[in-house]
Amino acid sequence: MILHSNIIGKGKPLVILHGFLGMSDNWKTHGKNFAELGYEVHLVDQRNHGHSFHDDEFNYEVLAEDLKHYCEAKEIEDIILLGHSMGGKTAMLFATLNPEMVSKLLVADISPRFYPVHHDAILNGLGTLNFDEVKTRGQADKVLSEYVSELGIRQFLLKNLYWVEKGQLGLRINLKVLTNEVSEVGESLPLYARFEKDTLFLRGDRSEYIGVGDERIIKNHFPKAQIETIANAGHWLHAENPKDFFEVVHSFIR
Repeated sequence: MILHSNIIGKGKPLVILHGFLGMSDNWKTHGKNFAELGYEVHLVDQRNHGHSFHDDEFNYEVLAEDLKHYCEAKEIEDIILLGHSMGGKTAMLFATLNPEMVSKLLVADISPRFYPVHHDAILNGLGTLNFDEVKTRGQADKVLSEYVSELGIRQFLLKNLYWVEKGQLGLRINLKVLTNEVSEVGESLPLYARFEKDTLFLRGDRSEYIGVGDERIIKNHFPKAQIETIANAGHWLHAENPKDFFEVVHSFIR
């Protein structure tokens, strides 16, 4: 099965991977902006997310394999690859396994190291959504607010809601598998993994995902890596400061 994507523009292929519980739609605005600069932008839904297929197997090895199958099916090579958070981990592994397919790598607010599970409240909240009772987005938001206090994060999560049929809401994500396999999201890049080409790591100045200690780990795997900090941004740096994020990414890839 091939991953679902939204392809915008023509030119050098730029593939963008969303993070955990996200989807390609989160990147639509950036995708349009990059397409206007002469890139063929592939906004990809990873397995168990968005419009892509559901499967019980979920780890970075299969996510990287999915992306390889996707690139082969779309006949794209020498791609620029950008991934955020979980998508950044997929992008890192893909680039180290298939360096001949990637010309430049960009990783947004994630390090190659191990991260302990920290999505429990979010997954618990999503798991309590009973769509026999929850009939509107407002009702879903009210239920989620008991688990997730930040409005911005709830709005991000509620993008997964869709109308299964008239009057019946559901979630696009494969919540059961993502909950069961959540520990896989924090897995580290294999020790041997290296990518010797141009690489850019971006971090939000208010995020704790990439700290000072991560710089050495990053350089071990990506010797040509640059690390840039986006001001006034947390983990969702591309959404919190889209202007600076876009400018830094464009400067690196052009």
